[in-house]
Order: sequence, then structure tokens, then C-alpha cells
Amino acid sequence: MQQYLDALKHVLDNGTDRQSRTGISTRAVFGMQMRFNTENGFPAMTTKKLPWKSVASELLWFIEGSDDERRLAEILYGTRDSGKATIWAANAKADYWKPKAKFEGDLGRIYGVQWRKWKSPEGKEIDQLASAIKLIKEDPASRRIIVNAWNPGEIEQMALPPCHTFFQFFVADEKLSLQMYQRSCDMFLGVPFNIASYSLLLHIVAQVTGLKPGEFVHTLGDAHIYHNHFGQVKEQLSRKPFPLPSLWLNPDIRNIDDFKMEDIKLENYQFHPAIKAEMAV
Repeated sequence: MQQYLDALKHVLDNGTDRQSRTGISTRAVFGMQMRFNTENGFPAMTTKKLPWKSVASELLWFIEGSDDERRLAEILYGTRDSGKATIWAANAKADYWKPKAKFEGDLGRIYGVQWRKWKSPEGKEIDQLASAIKLIKEDPASRRIIVNAWNPGEIEQMALPPCHTFFQFFVADEKLSLQMYQRSCDMFLGVPFNIASYSLLLHIVAQVTGLKPGEFVHTLGDAHIYHNHFGQVKEQLSRKPFPLPSLWLNPDIRNIDDFKMEDIKLENYQFHPAIKAEMAV
């Protein structure tokens, strides 16, 4: 994860201070890229603890195509109990969104809905993720293996417009690679989570298409550090990374819709203690 630490330091040292919609200023760099060869280990951050169960449960929730924050709680905790908060709870309760919510936990037409139920102008639902998997199997040289979460016509129907906006698959030498573009990149809290999430997605799709996982390429638009995270960033940069862990997926699963939490494990994960910081909403 040295690539991530180098990018974090670059933003801290060279970024421009700017205002943000959250009311908390950021230090930002526009346009960066990181590459992670998953053959060298699974790119889970080791200089602080990664909330792995939150990463895996959110991705499974996206794959389901869910718009329900309480369903995420069910995947993560095994219960819809409103006392069990998830990383999406604040968005579900945001003042901007609450008047639009149709039920407790409703988040609108966010990531998973766009991945699995994109609406055409004629009202037809398009399963982008299933189409991408089909293309990987049937036309692996295609340059159109893309899943897009940024739907301009439905931004106002989302509790949070997507930060990671679209991703593309690439097949070469029996290996599957994935590139994701992220428009808004919270370098301290969000980006390590995103790296792990899309690397997990890469492994899952590689397994169901009979390929080996290759590179995860992370392209960042507005890469920023919130000013109230500077102390935490400096603490993290002072730590020496541990060796990368490995990922175990249940080898019997061949359909992307069949994965459950027990089918996904991070093994030999060694990490420094967590560093707490408040998320800007």
C-alpha cells in the first residue's frame, strides 16, 4: 500500500486549500492514479485497521442492487434493527434527503440500483453488471465493458451522488483488470475503503468469469484531505506498512449473486491500530 501512502503525502504536501460543500475546508489535488497488482497481495491498508466487514457487506449490498440502508445492516449484522448503524446511516438521515425518503433507510437510486437497474429513456431496466460479466465471457477484447453509476437524470433521486462514478474491465493473458474513476476522493477515510472494495469486486468477477485477477487501477479526480484530518494523516504517514494480506473466496461460487459474507475472508491481515476521524456529510 505504499502507492496509497505516497499519494496521501503528495496531497498533504502539494494540494491547494479549498472550501467544500460540507463546510470543512479541504486540501486537494486534481487528477491522480494508483495501480495495484493483486498478484502481490490483496491491497488492504495496513497502516491503520481497515473495516473489512463494512467493505465486504457494502459491496454485496451494491451487487444486490439495493436502495435500502437497513438491508445493508442486515447483511452486516444479521438484523434490520435501527439501533445498528451502518456507514450509510447518516446519508439516509441527512436533512436534504429525509423529505424525499419513501421508507426508513431509503437511499434512492444510488450505486447498486444503477449497477443492476439502470433505466433507459423507454423505462427498460438494464442490468449493467450482468451485461459486463456476459461481455467478459463472450467478447473479452471489447472496450465497452463498463458499469456507470453516474446517471445525470437521477442525481436528485439519490441520497448521495456517486463518488466512484464508473468502472471498466480489461482482459489480457487470461487476467482480468479493473479501472475505476472516482470524482471525489476523501484520501484519509474513503480511499482505502474504495481500494479494498473495488479490488474485492475484481476478484469476485474474475472468479465468476474463470479468469485470474490482475490489476486494480484507481483514477482519482478531486483527491482531497479534510483539514480536520491533518493530524491523523501525519500519524498514519509515520507508520511502517506490514506485508499485504491475501483474499479467500469460496471456490464453489460461480454466480455473482450467490456470494454471502461467509464466502469472503481476508487472511493473514496484520495492521496498526485504528485512527479515528469524523466523516464529513
